[in-house]
Amino acid sequence: MTVTFLTPVQDRLQDVEKLMRSQAEGNHPDLVSAMHHLIQAGGKRVRPAVALLTGGMLGADPDRLLNLAGAVELLHTATLVHDDLIDGALLRRGSATLNAQWTPAATVLTGDFIFARAAKLAADTGSVTVMQLFAEALTTIVNGEITQYFRSKGIASREDYYTRIYAKTASMFELASEAAAVLSPVDDQTVEMARRFGYEIGMAFQIVDDVLDFTGEQARVGKPVGSDLRQGLITLPALYYFDAHPNDPDMHSVIERNGHNRSQLDRLIESIRTSGAIALALEEADEYVQRGLNLLEEFPYSPERDALADLATYITRRNT
Repeated sequence: MTVTFLTPVQDRLQDVEKLMRSQAEGNHPDLVSAMHHLIQAGGKRVRPAVALLTGGMLGADPDRLLNLAGAVELLHTATLVHDDLIDGALLRRGSATLNAQWTPAATVLTGDFIFARAAKLAADTGSVTVMQLFAEALTTIVNGEITQYFRSKGIASREDYYTRIYAKTASMFELASEAAAVLSPVDDQTVEMARRFGYEIGMAFQIVDDVLDFTGEQARVGKPVGSDLRQGLITLPALYYFDAHPNDPDMHSVIERNGHNRSQLDRLIESIRTSGAIALALEEADEYVQRGLNLLEEFPYSPERDALADLATYITRRNT
């Protein structure tokens, strides 16, 4: 589908990429090369777009906002580097991951470097509050990953699922929107509305990701269909399926982690793909987006507000 929400900030996003590249200058040549590789393989820059559009809508200082957008996207990039290593992923968006080319030690250290440079950009906003929000978001993300690694496998719980996707994704969207508002000449109530907007669209974004894990084509998504379920992670489509089929033996096998085989998983994934669970999960994502759109109506009209509405709508219409 056509992406229109980037149009008002297209030039600014190019500035964000330049800023990100500059963070490796003067360091080891391999770090410079890795940073350029990661940026080149980047996605649509949805998270920095949220920061730029929110700050633009609310009147944030452009230079401070640029540093925030760079911090948010570098934070996202660093989490992907570590995630790919943990998951053993060799491809992301069709490009080789760092861990496909480097040792685990070098990959971890590169991720650490990017986290540090993201924190530096957050500090460059000159706002202690933004630094606090950045630190809280990073803590939430890492705690969520640790929880997923040690406890979340095979848990068919909505509470666990919502906590997990908040930590993994929504917390970063929340950081982008709330911190942009903090950098703007607005009151605390407006900052809170911006935070809630980021939360709602961030939750929807991850739910759609989890749907695409079942419905997307392997070549386009860059990982096997049903990848999360194959790793024992129960996402929203599987939860809806389980609600409707509580006695499915294949589902119980995954939940109880009792040695299910590939044919069982393939059968379960196909059952979920062809069930009403996919539509129900997308309907829930739409509900999150609608709450986000309702919040936007509370802000004064501006081209940036229109673009944020387009962005929210895009989340549930995308196919990658």
